[in-house]
Amino acid sequence: MDELKTIFASNLIELRTNAGMTQAELAEKLHYTDKAVSKWERAESLPDVYVLKQISQIFNVTVDALLNLHNQWTPPQNIGTEKETYSRMFIVLSAISLIWTLCVVEFVIVWILLEQLQWIVFAVAVPLSLIVLLVFNSCWYKGKHNMYIVGALVLSLVLLIYLLLLKYNFWQMFLVLIPAELLVYLAFHIYRPRRPRAAKTGSTAGREEKQSGREKKKKGSL
Repeated sequence: MDELKTIFASNLIELRTNAGMTQAELAEKLHYTDKAVSKWERAESLPDVYVLKQISQIFNVTVDALLNLHNQWTPPQNIGTEKETYSRMFIVLSAISLIWTLCVVEFVIVWILLEQLQWIVFAVAVPLSLIVLLVFNSCWYKGKHNMYIVGALVLSLVLLIYLLLLKYNFWQMFLVLIPAELLVYLAFHIYRPRRPRAAKTGSTAGREEKQSGREKKKKGSL
C-alpha cells in the first residue's frame, strides 16, 4: 500500500508541475483542500476511486497510468506548510499593527499640539483592521471565516457611528444590528457548492440502455 502511495505521489507531482498547476488550483478543480493534495503528494494518503477518475480526466491520462511506476521518485521533505502559514499570519498582524501604530501616533500628536484626548481614533482602527483582515483572508484562505469577520465589521461600524454621535445618545441604532447580522448570515448561506456526482461507469450506462430498450419494445408490442 505504501508503495502504491509513493507511485501515485510521483505521478501526481509530475503531471501537476508539467501542467503548470499549483496544489491550490488542483484542489479547487477537485473540490478538495490544498492540504489533501499536499498529503497525496507526500505519499501520506490515497484519494478514493472517484477522485482518481477526476484526476485522470484533468490530466488526460488513465487511472492505470496514475497508479503505475514510470520513474523513480523520492518523497520530498516536508516543505514547511506551517512556515508559510505563519509568514502569512505575520504579514496580516504587521498590517494591523501598522494601522494601530498610526492611530497611536495621531493620538499623541493631537494630545501634544491641541491638548485633547481623541480616543475616537482607536474606534476607527477597529473597522480598518477588520477590513484588512477581510482582504487578506479572502485572498489567501478563500474567504474562510469571512462571515464572522463581516459580522464583526458591521458591529464595529455601528459602534463607531454611535461614538461619533455620542452627545446625542442614539442608542436605538444598536437595534439595527439584529437585522444587519441576520442579513450577513443569510448572505453567506445563499450558495454552497455541491460536490459533483460520480460519473456513471460504462457497464452501468450499458445496463440502463438495455433496460430502456426493453421497455420501449414492451410498449411497442402493447
